[in-house]
Amino acid sequence: MRRTTRLLLTLLCLTALLTGATKPNVVIILADDLGYGDLRCYNPERGKIATPHLDRLAAEGMRFTDGHSSSGVCSPSRYALLTGRYHWRTRLQNGIVGVFGEPLIAPDRLTVAGLAKRHGYRTAAIGKWHLGWDWPIAEADRPLFRSVRESQASPPTEITRAAWAKVFTQAIPGGPTSRGFDTYFGTDVPNWPPYCFIENERTVGVPSVALPKELFLNHLASLPGPALPDWQLEKILPALTDRASAFITESASKPEPFLLYLPLTTPHTPLAVNAEWKGKSGLNNAAADLIMETDAAVGRVLAALEASGAAKDTLVLFTSDNGFASYVGVKDLEKQGHYSSGPLRDYKTSVYEGGHRVPFIVRWPGQVRAGSVCDGLVHQADVIATLAEILGERLPAGAAEDSFSLMPLLKGGSEAVRPHAVSCASSGVPGLRVGSLKYVAKPTPELYDLSADIGEKNNLAAMMPEKLAEMRALLEKIITDGRSTPGEKQRNDVEVTRHPRPEAPKKKSAAKKK
Repeated sequence: MRRTTRLLLTLLCLTALLTGATKPNVVIILADDLGYGDLRCYNPERGKIATPHLDRLAAEGMRFTDGHSSSGVCSPSRYALLTGRYHWRTRLQNGIVGVFGEPLIAPDRLTVAGLAKRHGYRTAAIGKWHLGWDWPIAEADRPLFRSVRESQASPPTEITRAAWAKVFTQAIPGGPTSRGFDTYFGTDVPNWPPYCFIENERTVGVPSVALPKELFLNHLASLPGPALPDWQLEKILPALTDRASAFITESASKPEPFLLYLPLTTPHTPLAVNAEWKGKSGLNNAAADLIMETDAAVGRVLAALEASGAAKDTLVLFTSDNGFASYVGVKDLEKQGHYSSGPLRDYKTSVYEGGHRVPFIVRWPGQVRAGSVCDGLVHQADVIATLAEILGERLPAGAAEDSFSLMPLLKGGSEAVRPHAVSCASSGVPGLRVGSLKYVAKPTPELYDLSADIGEKNNLAAMMPEKLAEMRALLEKIITDGRSTPGEKQRNDVEVTRHPRPEAPKKKSAAKKK
C-alpha cells in the first residue's frame, strides 16, 4: 500500500512538471510617468509621498537601482518592454504613436505575451496600450476624429456622429489581442480620444459626443474628440484595478499559468484623483495625490494575488515607462521637499537619467531573496529574455534582439548581464551606457561617469577623447548590427536616424557662385 502511494505521488509530481505547473505566473505592472524618486524606498530622504504598498513589494523582493526604459516617453518604452527590441529600430525615431495611430509592433514580432502563450499561459493586457491599432477610419474622415470640440455654437454634426458610429461599431484590429494577448481591457490613451473603454477589439459603447470642455482643465484630458456621454476620467484607474484583480482570481483557479500585463494610466495625466485621495499627500499637488492612489491600486492587485493563493508562484515586476512629468508641478513639489527624480538630472522626455532611470522591482518568492538590492545595469527590454530562460526556450535570431536575461542577477549574482544599454530622449537623442560611463550623442558630445557623478554635472568628453571615440563607434555598431545581443546580424525596420544629425551642406553665396 505504501509503495502504491509513493508511486502515485511520483506520478503526480511528474505530471505537474509535464503540465507546466512549475512555470511561474507573471504579473508586469507598468506605471505611467512615475519618477525614480517618487517611491519612498528609492528616495527615503527627499521623497515626501507615502508609497507603502510598493515599498513593501521592494522589501519582499529585489530593488534594482540602475533600471532603465528605452525612452523618456511612453510608446517607445512600451515597445521595448514587450518585444525586447530598442524602439528606434522601428519607424518611431522620436516622439510617440500619434492619436489614432497605426500599430508599432509588427504582426509577426514575438512579444512577451506571445512567448508565454507558446508555453500554455493565459495572457491578458489591462490598461493603457498606446502602441497603435488598425483604426478603420477613412482618410477623408480623420479630421472628424481629431479636432471636434464641445461648444454651444458647434456641437458634433450629424455627419461627424455618423462617421464615429461607423468606426466604433466595427472591430478595431491590430491591438493587443493580435500581439499575443488573449484578452484586453483598457483605455488606449486616457487623455486622448476615444474617451471610452476598449475590450478586446471593440469599444465599450459608441462614443457619440465631444468631451466636455471642463475636462480639459487642470491637467485632465489633452486632445478633443469623440467620447461616451457622461465619461468620467476618475473611473479609469479603479476599473483597471477591478479587472486586473478579477483576472488574477479567475486565472488562479485554472490549471495553466497566467501572464498579466498591467500598464496603468497613472500618475500620468489626466490627473483625475478620486475623492478619497484628494489632498492625501499633503503636498497640495494632484500628481502627488495620484501617486498615492496608484500605490493603493497596486496594493489592491497584490492583495488579490495573495487572496487567490497564487502569490507564492508568481513573479511580479513593477516599473515605470519613464520619469516624472515636470509640467505637473515639479518645482512646487521640490519647494516642499519632494524630488521626483531623486538625485538624478532632469525629468520625463530627457536623455538624462531622470528621463529613463525608473523604479524597477522584482518579487519572486523562493527565487529572489527578499530585501535584496541590485546595482547592476538592467533595461526593460530584458523582460522577454528573462522569461525565455525561465521557460527554457532559446529565442530565435529575429526576436528580442536587445534583451539580456536577468536570471543571474535575480539569483543573487553580481556580474553584469548586459555590457551596454541605450536609452533615448523623446527627441531621439540617444544615451549609451557602458559600465558607469554614459555617452550622450549631442552636437557638443557629453560623457559622464555616473559612479562619481549621478547628477550628470561634469562633462568629461574633452578629457577622454579616446573613450568618447570608442563609445561613438560602439553606438554605430549597435545600430548597424540590428541587435545588441550576441548573434547573427538583423535588419532594422528603417534607416536609423543618427545623432548628432549631420549638418546640411551650406549653400554657396551668390558672390561665390560667380
